[in-house]
Amino acid sequence: MKSAFLSHLSLSHFRSHKRVELDCDARPVAIHGPNGAGKTNILEAVSLFSPGRGLRRASAEDMTRRPEALGWKLTGLLRLDERTYEIESRSEKGASRQVRIDGKPAAQVALAGLARVLWLIPNMDRLWIEGAEGRRRFLDRMTLSFRPDHASEVLDYEKAMRERNRLLKENVRDPHWYGALEAQMARSGARITQNRQSAIARVAAAQDGAETSFPTSQLELISTDSDIPETEEALRDALSESRFRDLAAGRTLVGPHRADLHAVYKAKGVAARDCSTGEQKALLISLVLANARALAADTGLPPILLLDEVAAHLDRARRAALFDEICALGAQAWMTGTGMELFEELGDRAQYIEVNEEDGTSVLGGAT
Repeated sequence: MKSAFLSHLSLSHFRSHKRVELDCDARPVAIHGPNGAGKTNILEAVSLFSPGRGLRRASAEDMTRRPEALGWKLTGLLRLDERTYEIESRSEKGASRQVRIDGKPAAQVALAGLARVLWLIPNMDRLWIEGAEGRRRFLDRMTLSFRPDHASEVLDYEKAMRERNRLLKENVRDPHWYGALEAQMARSGARITQNRQSAIARVAAAQDGAETSFPTSQLELISTDSDIPETEEALRDALSESRFRDLAAGRTLVGPHRADLHAVYKAKGVAARDCSTGEQKALLISLVLANARALAADTGLPPILLLDEVAAHLDRARRAALFDEICALGAQAWMTGTGMELFEELGDRAQYIEVNEEDGTSVLGGAT
């Protein structure tokens, strides 16, 4: 089986960690220790080997260790089957994050062409009952895992929309000012919607074709207030037609930024927002696993999984099922929990790291 995993990870002045060196193999990594010891900080570090702001969506300055505030540096050896890449991610004294791959400066988007990194963290547990923005972000992370260029499309769309919104707020009515911006929004927006629909279809196929102990969901891309224009021409026309309404609102009211991800618990026919807390968690785990299976089928390599406190709210049977699926996938899953007993069903299929806190600094045991 081909593998994708971090064989080495070092953290320098990152969050609560002053200096950490970890050597790992391809097995899941079970990180245990008391609350506040710095377990999630390790997962956040791994998440920064993918594009974006990491699993906490924090600024580079917020990630630096206090009180020194010297900046931080992460280094990893990423093993993709038979090849190893050295990846460095760093920020110096609050500056924006810089990335190097094999010693050469690289754009963050280049990371998406290497390992895929997926995560599930506790604040995502309310995904189905809070606002659409979080679900769009979840969907776009999923989409980015399949299409590394998706991030560029989103950035281009949002840049053009900010300029259009500025015109709207200034009550500019001359249509010539809007034409080029709406054309850019239409080009990028249509691709965003197509990419999202494609990602939903891939994940749905991975759910339907799998033997899993977790419930499957029926996913649909919807809009908060109207149909989603799916072609470039349709979106350009919709933006033009919506100008007077948008002028009154002072913002753009049509486009992929108004989309929402709707999910239904398939076996019960119940919307995810109306499911129990346990069912909502199980649906999220199922989607992350399906995303991972689809990526493994597409790329030939399993993604790296980051699962923060995922075992704490599962009964023993569900924990065992989750661990079995991760191991069958061949994924290096970095998981956290307050005690080793939460990972008992993994046995020697995992490597274990203990994290404690001493005088505000995280202290780690070695990988075993």
